[in-house]
Amino acid sequence: MKAILYSAAVFLLVANVCQAQGSGSSEASGVRKVAADTAKGFDYPYYLHVPDSLRHSADSRKLQTILVLPNNSGKANDDLGFHESDVQRRIKNNAQVADGLGVAILTPVFPRPGGDWKIYTHALDRDSMTTDKKEYARFDLQLIAMIDDAREYLAKEGVRFDKKVFMLGFSASGMFVNRFTFLHPDRVKSAAVGSPGGWAIAPVGSYSGKSLPYPIGVGDLKSVAGKNLDLKKLRKVSMFFFLGDGDENDSVVFRDGYEQEDEQLIFETFGKTPVERWDDSREIYREAGLRVEFKLYPNVKHTISKEMFDDILKFFRDSLQATSK
Repeated sequence: MKAILYSAAVFLLVANVCQAQGSGSSEASGVRKVAADTAKGFDYPYYLHVPDSLRHSADSRKLQTILVLPNNSGKANDDLGFHESDVQRRIKNNAQVADGLGVAILTPVFPRPGGDWKIYTHALDRDSMTTDKKEYARFDLQLIAMIDDAREYLAKEGVRFDKKVFMLGFSASGMFVNRFTFLHPDRVKSAAVGSPGGWAIAPVGSYSGKSLPYPIGVGDLKSVAGKNLDLKKLRKVSMFFFLGDGDENDSVVFRDGYEQEDEQLIFETFGKTPVERWDDSREIYREAGLRVEFKLYPNVKHTISKEMFDDILKFFRDSLQATSK
């Protein structure tokens, strides 16, 4: 059975394309562009959509939730406008999803360089964490600055937002969400991660006597990110991992995602395909005591089926209900 594409799915691009907006903050179709603000900690713009229902909530004391959709244009390109156009399409097409869930959406406009192609910023890879090129460094910290800037702006409008966010990503942005959650579990309530590049970062520093460096695991996380994994806080984050059993999209074999020695380590330890590694990944997460569900969908390739989409919505709705109690 072929995967049924859901036209409103969070990651799919449909024909409705919003017009490009200029620099600075502006409003169009309920979407606000916020210009880069280096003084506040972010060197690139971001886009924000807030449903009217949240702006006019009867309970102004209630903490609302931001859903972060990291950008993933699918291609390396030195033109930031290329990546921004993709963000504009995605956030407009996903506004209806946000309205239905009752959350705001925030999407950064992070570059993915073509010249420095090994710095896979949209996946928050090792190179993007360790590079000395400021323009591509530590997008995890810049995203936190964007979230806090949005919260400050919305608080002035009388809408309070939790500092802990929902996150959703697929493919490269799934890798970003997975890794960001490990780096900053104190800033994430729930994370949905789809097809994370062939391997979900393991919450352990070693496995079967083999060291697992970032982003295979957290063996050298302190040298990469300046701090160790906070497993206690990570156990408070609810996570949902999803993958099609026909998905062969594997970043492990590409050098912008992993080094040759990483590929060899993953192949020898966990298997040669994303599906082969799925069970090991699930068991490592469960043994670490994490609040996680791994779900493999039959007859689905590298895409989001309607069943996946429905499960994503249920996951976030359940999380909203749990946090409102």
